[in-house]
Amino acid sequence: MPWRSGASGASGRPVGWVAGPAGVEGWLAGLVRVLACATVFAAPLEGYLLQVHGHLAKAPSALLVLAWAVLRARQRRAPEPHPAHVVLVALAVVLLASWAVHAGGPFATGYAVRWLPFLLITVVLIDVVSREAPLRAVLVATVAGAVVAAVGALAGLVAEGQTRAAGPLEDPNDLAYFLVAALPLVVALRHRVPTAVAAVVLAAGAAATFSRGGALALTAAVAWLLARRAVPLRALAGGVAALAVLGVAAVLFAGPELDRAVREKTHVAGTNVDTRELRWQAAARMVAEHPVLGVGPGGFREGYPAASNNAEIDEQTPVAHNMYLEVAAELGVPGFALFAALLVLTAATGERVRRTTDDPLPIVAVQASLIAVVVASTFLSQQYYLPLWSLVAVVAAADLRLRRASDVACAPRDQ
Repeated sequence: MPWRSGASGASGRPVGWVAGPAGVEGWLAGLVRVLACATVFAAPLEGYLLQVHGHLAKAPSALLVLAWAVLRARQRRAPEPHPAHVVLVALAVVLLASWAVHAGGPFATGYAVRWLPFLLITVVLIDVVSREAPLRAVLVATVAGAVVAAVGALAGLVAEGQTRAAGPLEDPNDLAYFLVAALPLVVALRHRVPTAVAAVVLAAGAAATFSRGGALALTAAVAWLLARRAVPLRALAGGVAALAVLGVAAVLFAGPELDRAVREKTHVAGTNVDTRELRWQAAARMVAEHPVLGVGPGGFREGYPAASNNAEIDEQTPVAHNMYLEVAAELGVPGFALFAALLVLTAATGERVRRTTDDPLPIVAVQASLIAVVVASTFLSQQYYLPLWSLVAVVAAADLRLRRASDVACAPRDQ
C-alpha cells in the first residue's frame, strides 16, 4: 500500500495519512527520472546557466546523484553490474594515481575534480536509464537541450553580429560538438514535424559555427544512418533542401557579414592546422616521456611550453585539441588503454543491442551520435563534456534492459 494509517475521511484519504515507503520511493523514482533528463538537457546550456549563477550548471547532475543515492539506499539495491562499470572504476583508479603523483601541478587538482564527476554521473546514468528513466525520454531531452542551444546561438548570431555561432559556449567548435552529437538522435523521436524542425535547427546551428571537425563528424554520422537505413533518402534530401534555402536567405539578407565570417574562418583555419600539429606533437612527446601515469590531469597545459619548445609564444597553456592524445599524455598508456576500451566496449555493446532488440532505431541513432563524438574529438578535447559519457551510459543501460527482459522471458512460469 502506498499510504498507511487511520480511517478514511470525507475526502477518501486516510485520516492523518502519511507517505508510506512505496509512496516515498515512487516520488524519488519520479524525481530521478526528471533529474536524469534535466542533466542531459542542461549540458549544452552550461554558459547560460553560469551567467545566472556560478554553480547552477552543476545543479542538475549533483541533485541527480543525491536523489539516486537516497533512492537506492531506501531500496537497499546496488546498481546492476555491467562491464562498463569495471572500466570506469579502473579508469578512476588510474586517474587518482596520476593525480597523486602530479598533485603539485597547478592544474592537477582542478582537472581531477573535472574528471571524477563524469565517471560518477556515467555510473548513475547507467543505473537510472536501465531502471527509472525511459531511454527515449533521455534522448528527447538531449535533443531538446541542443535545440535550445542552437536557437540561442543563431539568435546571437543575428542580434549581436557575430561571425560564428557560439551561443551558450565560448568556443563555436564546442557548440558544433554538442549539436552534431544530438542531431542523429532526432531519428529516434518518430514525430515527423518535430523531428524535421529539430533536425533543421541543429544542422543550421552547426553550420553557423563553421566547424570543419563538426562537418566531418556529421558526415560520418549521416553515413551510418544511411547505411543502417534509419534515414530515408527523401527525408535527407528534404533536410538538405531546407538548409539550402536557409543558406540562400543568409546570402541575400546578410551577404557582407557572411563573407566576412568566411574570410575570418579561412584565416583561422590555416592557423589552427599549424597550432594543432604543434600540440599533437607535444602530446606525443609527453606520452613517450611519461608512459606509465602520464603528466597528470591538466598536465598537458602545464607542460606544453617545454614540450613544444615554446612554439606558441602567445598561448602557453592550451588544450591538445585531440581528446585521445590529451588523455594519453595526461593519464599515460594505461589510462588511454582504459579510455579506448570504454569506447570499444560501448561500440560492441551497441551493436549487440541493435541486433537483438525488437526496436533497433533508437540504438542506431545512439550509434550514429557516438560516431559523431568520436570523429569530432579527433580535433577537440571533449572528455570534459557530457555527450560522450551520456552515450556510454545509454548504451550500457539499453544492454541491461535487454538482458533483464531476456531473463524474464526465459524464466520458468509458475504453474
